[in-house]
Amino acid sequence: MEKSAGKLASAEVISGPVGGTFRDPQGRLYQSGDCMLREIYPEHVASVLLWIRSPLAQRWMQESRMVSAEVLSGDPAGHMVLAHPRIFFPSYPWEWTPGQWKHAALLSIEMCEESLESGYILKDATPLNVLFTGPRAVFVDVLSFERRDPQSPLWVAYAQFVRTFLMPLVAYIHLGWPLSATLQRRDGYEPADLAPWLPWARRWRFPLRPLVTLPLLLQKRVYEKSAGAREYRPQMAPDAAAFAASRMLRKTRRLLEALDVPHRVSRWSDYTDTACHYGAADHAAKQGFVRRCLEEMRPLRVLDVGANTGMYSRIAAEAGAEVVAWDSDVQAVDANWKTSHSQNLRILPVVADFARPTPAVGWGNGENASLLTRAQGQFDCVLMLGLLHHLLLADQIPLEAILEQVARISKRWAILEWIPKEDSQFTGLCRGRDQLYERLTIGFFAEALSRQFAVARRENLPNGRSLWLVEKNV
Repeated sequence: MEKSAGKLASAEVISGPVGGTFRDPQGRLYQSGDCMLREIYPEHVASVLLWIRSPLAQRWMQESRMVSAEVLSGDPAGHMVLAHPRIFFPSYPWEWTPGQWKHAALLSIEMCEESLESGYILKDATPLNVLFTGPRAVFVDVLSFERRDPQSPLWVAYAQFVRTFLMPLVAYIHLGWPLSATLQRRDGYEPADLAPWLPWARRWRFPLRPLVTLPLLLQKRVYEKSAGAREYRPQMAPDAAAFAASRMLRKTRRLLEALDVPHRVSRWSDYTDTACHYGAADHAAKQGFVRRCLEEMRPLRVLDVGANTGMYSRIAAEAGAEVVAWDSDVQAVDANWKTSHSQNLRILPVVADFARPTPAVGWGNGENASLLTRAQGQFDCVLMLGLLHHLLLADQIPLEAILEQVARISKRWAILEWIPKEDSQFTGLCRGRDQLYERLTIGFFAEALSRQFAVARRENLPNGRSLWLVEKNV
């Protein structure tokens, strides 16, 4: 579909802020309201048009595997603009769980395999090409596919896929390095980064042998051979080249599948089932209160802060909301994602810490927005259940600051849980410093709350905790 870009779109393309793909030699990306505008440079317009109008690209857009692209007419200088729908709450690879990471990698491999049959190939294979809408990955960089040289047996992006997708998984599975560390490793890991930390015997087993050991052994020889020499690009008969490229992709898929993420139990991954300070009556009352509030409010978008494995995220989704679920425990978030993915729920679990939110990163801190920038004013309701005492005592964040942050994120509503000083979880977090927190009474909470919110409903649980539905002050 083609429309006129108009003066507004042209002006925004020229003057808008740098977007996440400003490094792309074919174009730049800008945000305009609920749309993302992608400027295509004149010399690439013809090839990009050919690609996005191809049957394969159109099918992927219809299947929601690739973000849709609407063609806007260009300006007199020959530029073209594509309009993409803005995916609500973009998450970045360093905020994903291992399950999400593998899901995004598998999507990239599958699309590359399918593109071979149509004469295209993925030239840019990085997790930054993928965003999540709910629990499902969507390929968003439509410029990452190009016409394949029919005589080339190579997948040029293979090394990048290994560095940015597979090697972080190797580091996580075999070394326990967090995937969040990739925030500082835009181009992933090299074999030399991991080899010194891996046991020698394990390095010779599949899949570490082809991913780490052999590339490291061959590295010096390749560098010496290539010094001063021109890059060698083999050429084959088209059928043989297509077969070789397809075989390389199948091998890459096997490497990905061999990186089996082990099930790990963390401090919080079994919290819902093992919390001794909650009885059956407490659980029932809490769930009932949250469900009634959400069904009456019918918020379109809900942020569940401290979501754990997603019990209340699912209640919000059942009430018709699109949910983003934050938690700092990777295993709990991964369990939430697996459930949401298997049940096709509108929940996006994200590894995120409310007390230490993800910063803005990239060139000039302008490529990837901070967690709080992405969240500000985006949600109709914020859930913060069983978290306030952790923020107050473990993170030592003042109550006023917490409530101010909730008010900046929520458009209107919040559901909060207050934990009294007598609660076993409260006293446990005090660690003998009870006198420092004497003022944290329910009266103090109500007074601080009144500066940002009005109380619409309150309910006391049998265990002494209380639930508060609050609405922002006008």
